[in-house]
Amino acid sequence: MNLLLTGCFHYSDSQLSLLAELGYTIHFLQQESESLPLPAGEVDATVCNGLFLHHSIDEFTRLQFIQLTSAGLDRVPVDTIRRRGIILHNARGVYSAPMAEWAVFRILERYKQAAEFRQNQLESQWVKIRTIRELTDAKVAIVGAGNVGSEVAKRLEPFGCEIVGYDIHTNPQPHFAEIRLIDSLATTVAEFDIIILTAPLTPQTEGLINADILARLRPNAMLVNIARGAIIDEPTLAEALHRRPDIFAALDVFTTEPLPISSPLWQLPNAAISPHNSFVGHANSRRLFALILSNLTSFRNQ
Repeated sequence: MNLLLTGCFHYSDSQLSLLAELGYTIHFLQQESESLPLPAGEVDATVCNGLFLHHSIDEFTRLQFIQLTSAGLDRVPVDTIRRRGIILHNARGVYSAPMAEWAVFRILERYKQAAEFRQNQLESQWVKIRTIRELTDAKVAIVGAGNVGSEVAKRLEPFGCEIVGYDIHTNPQPHFAEIRLIDSLATTVAEFDIIILTAPLTPQTEGLINADILARLRPNAMLVNIARGAIIDEPTLAEALHRRPDIFAALDVFTTEPLPISSPLWQLPNAAISPHNSFVGHANSRRLFALILSNLTSFRNQ
């Protein structure tokens, strides 16, 4: 059984040996945009990320199994995969811990005014700041109550936050005071001090954070995006941040990446920009390979 691995994950020799012991013939493709090391029609299984952005899945006539190294499904032809009955796994849970920590970091950075303290240190200024906020009783909306959203909620709960999740269902979940339908966000967003985006990019969530929602933000509200850039209407957000210096946005993902130099978001004092970095953590490789090995083992044994 031919297994196509790509350079989206760095395998050790021992890890490759474990996969080979399962009975796979391993083929490796460093850059997913390059020519395949074997005919597409001979690939039975693949571990990849953006492979099908460069190679038509229609050519993979024998393909039965896809393991993605990303949590999102927006880079693969999901409808075709489902129609053909191909087993599809994403990297669910692999990056949730570092992403959740990143959200908390950005919130505390803002609430404890870390930038001001750093600037005062650089200027050798002994200045007390009397406007520091607590997370106690802060009302938090987490848009996307899945794995990442749940990890964020779990970390914010001990701070004394009231946490409401928004999703396509209203099933009760640990760490959330309640779950609401995502369609109700526009009419309720003014309730929240902090809005955190962790939802996947779907037709329902694309452009979700629009002019209407931004106009309804309560004074001093904070928006954190660790999901996908296209969930936010970026030009409208830039206008809102410029018009309302009281609100703040911590943005790790963008519609176009890298974020173009021409974007006004770079220069806004009430925006914190990072280069799609929130998912990075030292334990990711361990978690991801364990998932790859488990899913490939199950597929081989079915």
